[in-house]
Parts: sequence; structure tokens; C-alpha cells
Amino acid sequence: MNTQTAPSPQFYLTAPAACPYLPDEMERKVFTHMVGERAPELNDLLTQGGFRRSQNIAYRPACETCRSCISVRIIAGEFKPTRSMRRIQALNSDVVATEYPAEPSSEQYALFRRYLDSRHQRGGMSDMSVLDYAMMVEDTHVNTRIIEYRLRAEGDGISEKGKGPLIAAALTDKMGDGLSMVYSYFDPAQADRSMGSYMILDHIRKAQDRGLPHVYLGYWVKGSRKMDYKTKFLPQEHLMARGWERYAGIEETTSESE
Repeated sequence: MNTQTAPSPQFYLTAPAACPYLPDEMERKVFTHMVGERAPELNDLLTQGGFRRSQNIAYRPACETCRSCISVRIIAGEFKPTRSMRRIQALNSDVVATEYPAEPSSEQYALFRRYLDSRHQRGGMSDMSVLDYAMMVEDTHVNTRIIEYRLRAEGDGISEKGKGPLIAAALTDKMGDGLSMVYSYFDPAQADRSMGSYMILDHIRKAQDRGLPHVYLGYWVKGSRKMDYKTKFLPQEHLMARGWERYAGIEETTSESE
């Protein structure tokens, strides 16, 4: 009988670096590797504890003087779209979403490249090559899928797979208690469609259909305007010092005014 226990993960701390969200702040991260048979279980535990996944690494902020990064998860079973969200859903009624194994394609990378060049020219991912992109998608030891969003083409009403132009994609982990949106991107020429919000709405629907209670959105950075959209999907919970706490947003306590 083998009584040996599986080794516990080893955690490491990065050196200080400039914060990409808040000026005059420095960030540090604690991280560990997720490989082997225990990776899915570890991914569940760490995500519930505020970590995010990038390839086979799980990380979370460990800044010395700042606590602005807050983990956010939507309570999928209680979610009801606002009037503006229903408009986004109607606007994208011609979009077909198809799930695939986590495998990259040249079409995905071309779209990813256009997205970075338009939205994140100075970000940490701005110089990612096609090989870097392939690693981002493929280097996973957990249950990861890539969801492609295409404009409806002739025959898509019958086919399970969309055939039209690719306008957005999401790299998503399926966990025991929900879906974690690892990374998503969209065609900047389709900005009027609000594809970022539409992909979140689609993930909420997928979680509801599968009986999963949560959709994890990563970090909300208080004081960063480009992160404000995450707090519009209510009800949601934020990971605080005492654990996950319900966030009382404006939209949750007032009638629809959008």
C-alpha cells in the first residue's frame, strides 16, 4: 500500500514592478505551477482563493502597500440582465458561439493581434508572437476550452459549428463551481456590438445551463476606469479579508434605469 501523499505546491514571489493599472504603484505577485494530475483540483482551490491562471501558472497579487485588486465572481443562478444587457444580447442574435478544445489557430491569432494593436499597444502582451499565443492557449493542465464567436452564415441554423467570420474568442476554464474567463478578445471593428460584455453574458448563460453557480471574471481594480465594467454584472461576490462577500452595486439596489 502506497501511503505517500502528493507534494504540496511551492509558492514563489516576484520582484516589484510597475503596476499596469494604477500610477505610482508597484505590484508583486505570488505564484505557483499547476502541472500533473492534481492540476484541475488545484486550479479550483486557488481560483476560489483569488488566484488567476496564465498557462500552467496560478498567481495572485501580493503587493506590499496596495489592496486594490479584488477577485470578482458573478452569482450565475441569480443573475438577470439589465435593459442595456438585453439590448446587447439582441444586437448579437446573429452571433454563433462554438466550444472547442484549447487549440490555437492562425485565424484566432490574426484576430488577437488586431485586438492588441488596437486596445493594448503598450500592455505586457503587446509583443506576443504566434508561438506565444499558441502557448497561452495550449499550455494548460486543466479543463480549458476556447470559445469562438462567429457571425452567422448560411447553414449555421443547422450546423453545430459557426462558419461565418470570427469576431471574438474566449479562453475559459471549466471548474467544479463555475467557469473562469481566463482571457477574451474581439474584433475592434465590431466595437459597437459590445462583444466584451456579450461574452460575459454568454458565459453566464452557459454556467446556468450547466448548473454551475459562478462565473469568475478575475480582478476588479478599484480606481481603474477600464475595469469598471466588471461590477455591472450583478449579483456578484468579491473576495475580501473574511472571504467571499456579496457586492451591493448600484444596479442591484435600484430599478432598471439604463
